[in-house]
Amino acid sequence: MSFVIASRSARSSLGLIAGLILLMPAHAHAEWWKRTPSDFEECADRAERYATKQEKTAALAECNAKFAGRRKIGGGYSYYDVLQDRSFDIAGPNPTSEEQKKIDESYAAYLANQRRANLAAEAAAKQQQQQQQEQVQQVALRTETARVPVPVERPKQPRPKACTKDSFSCEWPRLSESLNELKKLFSPTPSKAKKG
Repeated sequence: MSFVIASRSARSSLGLIAGLILLMPAHAHAEWWKRTPSDFEECADRAERYATKQEKTAALAECNAKFAGRRKIGGGYSYYDVLQDRSFDIAGPNPTSEEQKKIDESYAAYLANQRRANLAAEAAAKQQQQQQQEQVQQVALRTETARVPVPVERPKQPRPKACTKDSFSCEWPRLSESLNELKKLFSPTPSKAKKG
């Protein structure tokens, strides 16, 4: 009887194990006897073995979430920081807390350098704008000065020594002299009247 009881419990155990295996998802029951991937590249190689594109994409997303570093050709790993657009050498497939601290410190220095560069660029642009404004003002002053006539002192012209022809001021003395001569002609001289 003990043999019958033992065989019944073995059958029920086998049935339970078989039922659990059938209920597990297809990719999960295939990995329970395999070791887990050690880095991104190994994980990505496994993801490529899935049948559908959706399964491959989901598996690659899991690989990205598990492993931050990528294997280098000469050995070791590198971590690419998108914020700094820069790679860092790390010891394993994920940065250690000390390596993450150095990456964060590097990012803080990167931000400080960016801030300084932006301030310097703003100062240079402001200075250039001021220089351009000064040049425009200088050009405006030059053109304004050129437009406004500056009073120029006339050269002093010498007065003519001789009178010009047909000028009343010059002709008056002559005319006056001619009138005096006419008067003399028509008026008798006092000495001639007594004689004759």
